[in-house]
Amino acid sequence: MKRRIAHRYDIMFWFLWSYAALLAATGLGIAWARGENILWGLVQIVTTEDALITDYVLVAGPGAALVNSALVTALSILVLRLSQDALNGMTLVVIGLMSGFSLFGKNFVNIWPILLGTWLYSKYRKEPFGDYANISLMATALAPIISYIALDNGWGNPFWGTLAGVAIGFAMPSLSVYTYRIQNGMNLYNVGFACGLVAFICVPLMSSLGADPTVHYRWASGYNRMFGEILVAFCLILIVSGLFFSRKPVWAAWAGYRWLLQSSGRAPSDFLRMYGHAPVLINMGINGLIGIFFILAVGGDLNGPTVGGILTIIGFSAYGKHAGNILPVMAGVTLGGFVMHWSLDDSAVQLACLFCTTLAPISGYFGWPYGVLAGFLHSSVVLYTGSPVAGMNLYNNGFSGGLVAIVLYPTILAIARRRKPVLQDEDYFDLIRRDEPVTPPEPDELKEAE
Repeated sequence: MKRRIAHRYDIMFWFLWSYAALLAATGLGIAWARGENILWGLVQIVTTEDALITDYVLVAGPGAALVNSALVTALSILVLRLSQDALNGMTLVVIGLMSGFSLFGKNFVNIWPILLGTWLYSKYRKEPFGDYANISLMATALAPIISYIALDNGWGNPFWGTLAGVAIGFAMPSLSVYTYRIQNGMNLYNVGFACGLVAFICVPLMSSLGADPTVHYRWASGYNRMFGEILVAFCLILIVSGLFFSRKPVWAAWAGYRWLLQSSGRAPSDFLRMYGHAPVLINMGINGLIGIFFILAVGGDLNGPTVGGILTIIGFSAYGKHAGNILPVMAGVTLGGFVMHWSLDDSAVQLACLFCTTLAPISGYFGWPYGVLAGFLHSSVVLYTGSPVAGMNLYNNGFSGGLVAIVLYPTILAIARRRKPVLQDEDYFDLIRRDEPVTPPEPDELKEAE
């Protein structure tokens, strides 16, 4: 009985492998149709310093970018499998992150030192690596540091790049626990905030040693129709699968989705364990369509970074995001486009339109007006948090989202709710290592003290 519960969602592996195969087949098909050299493209990806924003679609072509995404996704699945990680909603988050960000910053080479560092941390703690596998994969947001040190002629070399990655991977598990607690579940990209803190130490240290990291802006355009058709088809497949192929009546699947919409999304909110796979699949497809619509509506580009952002939203649709709590935050970014000096079609703002949904719990927990406020503030903060770290933290929106959450959460509580903020008691690692179903909390349930 114990074994059956411990591997409740093992069937998910087959779907994850199918997703990786779909990425590879799509990339190879595009490369064949466009006459791209996949091997040459992969070499370009691996040998490019990939700080934000480095669009692999521009660097190597869409075919090679998708194949790199497939390779990184497959490696991530293999790490989760070998580490005997318990599959749950966080697993879908990790796969969405890894497949998305491997279109602009992560590749099948620069992620390994960080994974090794976290593995060494688990051995040092004498604990299973499966307890830290998710954190290890998400911590690869700092992979550009490894690429920069390893590839920067005249300053770094592969040995020092590997050593830096190992040190980062070793430090991230303990740091992510601390940052999780101080954000009170209001920033879904907790590891992004932790990575931002590490980058704020690493980049000045590198500069003091003679490096000169600079922010890059490699941004592809002209792929809206191709990526639009692929993404819309993928989202529709998810919705149809949730409605008709989940071994549940259509009305039950839709009712479960409507129930899911009542959740605040405050972390930890494992929708897979709370509502089941049918509502989650529907939620993933609908949220993906929302992301596509937003980018096209503001006159943006579907390319490596924005497609990565949409895949990230789809992944987090299993852990905190739904249409009810992401739309107000996205509306806040849109509002900023009308009253501030930047335009919604700027590359960094397009990413903010997608990744601002890290603050979805503020909207779901306190109400949509606060979600609009959070998005409005985030749209400006995120434009200035990437430069000090020279784009070395791929989860820059997670870092800025953490700053906004830390400021807004106690302020809203003290003024609007007249309550005292208290730290959550949940154990961070205990949450991501379990997979048994849980009962969703009441939508209006508060955890703060009177």
